[in-house]
Amino acid sequence: MASPRSKAPVLATARDPAKTCPLCPRLVAFRREAELRLPGAHNGPVPSFGQSNARLLIVGLAPGLNGANRTGRPFTGDYAGDLLYATLKKFKFAKGEYRADPDDGLTLIDCMITNAVRCVPPENKPTGAEIVTCRQFLGTTLSSLPKLKAIVALGRIAHDSTVRALGGSPSKHVFGHAKAHEIGGIKLFDSYHCSRYNTNTGRLTTPMFEDVFTLARKAVDS
Repeated sequence: MASPRSKAPVLATARDPAKTCPLCPRLVAFRREAELRLPGAHNGPVPSFGQSNARLLIVGLAPGLNGANRTGRPFTGDYAGDLLYATLKKFKFAKGEYRADPDDGLTLIDCMITNAVRCVPPENKPTGAEIVTCRQFLGTTLSSLPKLKAIVALGRIAHDSTVRALGGSPSKHVFGHAKAHEIGGIKLFDSYHCSRYNTNTGRLTTPMFEDVFTLARKAVDS
C-alpha cells in the first residue's frame, strides 16, 4: 500500500499517536484548554477502535469535544455515534448495546473506526496542515489492516485524506454521497458525515446512510 502523500515527514510507526502527541501546536493548546474545562475526560488523540483483521474501515473527520475527546472512543458520546453504531449493528459490523460509554461492552465485527485527524480541533475545523500532519497515522492504520477490502469515508475531508493516504488524487476521485471509488484494490465509499447538523437539515437521512453501508457490506462479502 502506498505511503501517505504528505509534506510532513512520515514519522508514525504505530497505528495511533501517543497520548501526548506534540505534532500540531494549535491542537496541543486546545487539548490543554480542554483539560481545564473537562477534567477527567480523555483529552488526547483518540485511538482507532476495532479489530486488526477488519475488512471494513470507517474514517471520520475528527473527535468531537464532548464526544470522542471526552470518552476516548471514536464516535462515542454524541449524536453521530448514535446513528453510526445503530447502522453498524444493523449491517452486522457491531454487536452489543451502545450507551455512549466506552465501557458499554459494544464490540465491532470485521470493522475498525478511525479519524483523519485524531485530536479535537477548535470548532471542529482542522487546518490543512493539521490534516496533512495527521495523515501519517491514517497511513499506518491502513497498512496495519492486512484484510482490508473497503472503506467508508464520512465527509469530504475524510474522503480526501483517505484518497491521498491510499496514494490517489482527490481530483480523480471526487467526493460524492454514495459514490464508489477503487484505489489500489481497495473500495472506497463516500457518505455525508452523520452529524446532527446534516441529519437535522435533511442533507443525510437514515436511508441514505444505510445505502452506503449496503454497498460496503456487499464489497466486504464479495
